Amino acid sequence: MTHARPSAPLGVRMTSHGGELRVHSATADSLELCLFDTNDSDWVFKTVPMTREGDVWFARTRSLSPGRLYALRATGPKTPQDAFDPDRLLLDPYGRGITRSATGWRSVVVDDEFDWQGIESPRTSLDHTVVYEMHVKGFSKLNPDVPAELRGTYAGLAHDASVAALQDLGVTAVELLPVHAFTSEQRLIKQGLENYWGYNTLGFFAPHAPYASDAAQAAGAGAVLREFKGMVKALHKGGIEVILDVVYNHTAEEGPGGPTTSLRGIDNRGYYRQDAHGGYIDTTGCGNTLDFGQQAPQDLVLDSLRYWAEQVQIDGFRFDLAATLGRGENLSFDPQHPLLQGILNDPVLSQRKLIAEPWDIGPDGWKTGAFGDGWTEWNDRYRDRMRDFWLGDIARARATGSAGSGIGRFATRLAGSSNTFSQQRGPLASLNFITAHDGFTLADLTAYNEKHNEGNGESNRDGSSNNNSFNHGVEGATTDAAILDTRRRAMRNLLGTLLLSAGVPMLTAGDEYGRTQRGNNNAYCQDSELTWLSWKREAWQTDLFGVTKRLLQLRRENPALRPVNFGMFGETVPSASQMDWFNDEGLSMSEEDWNSADERTLQYLAASTPEFEELNRILLVIHALEEPTSVTLPEHAGVEGFTLLWDSSDDSLDDRETEFVPGQELAVSPTSMQLYRAHG
Repeated sequence: MTHARPSAPLGVRMTSHGGELRVHSATADSLELCLFDTNDSDWVFKTVPMTREGDVWFARTRSLSPGRLYALRATGPKTPQDAFDPDRLLLDPYGRGITRSATGWRSVVVDDEFDWQGIESPRTSLDHTVVYEMHVKGFSKLNPDVPAELRGTYAGLAHDASVAALQDLGVTAVELLPVHAFTSEQRLIKQGLENYWGYNTLGFFAPHAPYASDAAQAAGAGAVLREFKGMVKALHKGGIEVILDVVYNHTAEEGPGGPTTSLRGIDNRGYYRQDAHGGYIDTTGCGNTLDFGQQAPQDLVLDSLRYWAEQVQIDGFRFDLAATLGRGENLSFDPQHPLLQGILNDPVLSQRKLIAEPWDIGPDGWKTGAFGDGWTEWNDRYRDRMRDFWLGDIARARATGSAGSGIGRFATRLAGSSNTFSQQRGPLASLNFITAHDGFTLADLTAYNEKHNEGNGESNRDGSSNNNSFNHGVEGATTDAAILDTRRRAMRNLLGTLLLSAGVPMLTAGDEYGRTQRGNNNAYCQDSELTWLSWKREAWQTDLFGVTKRLLQLRRENPALRPVNFGMFGETVPSASQMDWFNDEGLSMSEEDWNSADERTLQYLAASTPEFEELNRILLVIHALEEPTSVTLPEHAGVEGFTLLWDSSDDSLDDRETEFVPGQELAVSPTSMQLYRAHG
């Protein structure tokens, strides 16, 4: 089913004749606008029949003004694929405000006016971008430097103390877990739990009201929106971009027996994937899937993205289960899908950062590397290899005497994953991550072999059992000094790998200081101090924060670490890094070196081919066995010396020799990395 794009925008807009509401439904027989009394959000004081023009229904009334609560009623065919109920009150899919009454959800007309005071996006280039994945509430909820009434809110993230903390760390963009209005799943509500992460969307145009301050919530949806825009403005003023994690693949209406709040009651068959019998075809695992083989869901996503990008000044989007957005009428994924191409070809959206989670649970659902030009993709292959290299392989070496895996696949990921992303797309197509909101924290990767999700109410059945983690000899907390030392070195190696790799790094909030969730690797329903960031830190956590900060500084200062393009053998490629690889003897890596499962030491010399920055060369030494070794620093044309910049074997370079020459033999600590600047 297709239709022409509406000539006028959907949702509410103000006209000379009062407010006008426009809603799409190809299937309904009638739609009715319901307006609620100012003092009673459950009393419909006025109804306005809506008029049909093609597949768009509209109504005008002077009662539809900022602050007004409203809803829809719809009637239509009674078939297995439809879910019309003339008595049910429904949300406007394009509503920019959502509030809760005693009996259900209400859309709210909001005033979009906001004074940006000329503050614009930092527009950080992708090669300089460091993404910080965080939760709006969890970030500031416990921060004593934020006023109590603002902690855990949009205003709390906008507070000077929050912005200063992000600036001090050195990240360039925050990626906010979902902030579109959402609700908890029926199952969680019955268990007395609630959805903390927010991947259960009620509306794609309204900010989640409970993340606003009490004062803003009391003042209404317009104040909530202004507080949200104020957060974006404050972050932009501080040089921080704002990326939203957006969940367009499914909605909070769940399966056919779930709550009908909007799309299902307006045009079930026009928005959701179904079979001929009305059964939902689900590629998301969440009960329903938007049908992007049809035009209306495509328009809904594009209009939502444009709204957030233009009106709210959002800098980029991370698309949850993005493979679903590229599935057409026959359910197969196509990188040329009209929705994906519509995003790339839009003059506004194409200038924003576009990040795909490139998989879903549908047929042939793993699509890492398949999204094409213009996209940066979450690189799960990078995550798995780096965890294995520093954790799983070390565990195997302890158990069997052999790590079972050499240096080759690690080097490929370190250099930008050219085996996953095309020469044309380059290393910036790879969003590198070791951890994310979903899974173990960095500290827990080094402290738990098994997940511990008993608090989630599913008898530890939920969450992945394949974590590529290693507890280093004791499950969970320990006072054993040797184990703690080894775990902390592993954390430094993982952070060093992430922040010194080619590609776009994503750091998960709290990993910079070793936050734990006590082994819970699926904390989506834990809204508590388990998931909130602590601002009280032990000495070792302060040290780890310093390491993270130092690594981010080194990434900024050394363009050889962040190439835009892949180099090509025998050619000088602008904004690429010329890469040379050496073994522990300082000799060029042989095929045997690359393929040997026992070869776990590597020297990586990278030289930038500058367009916009000064020439820069770095040497990264990696040693991934639990025995010390020695390396001979390589000789290379134009390199006369090396300056040690960072060593993962400890937290400080104090009282250490830092200047070395090619051909010099160095002692290297067990399981460690060293970064040098090479100079002529």
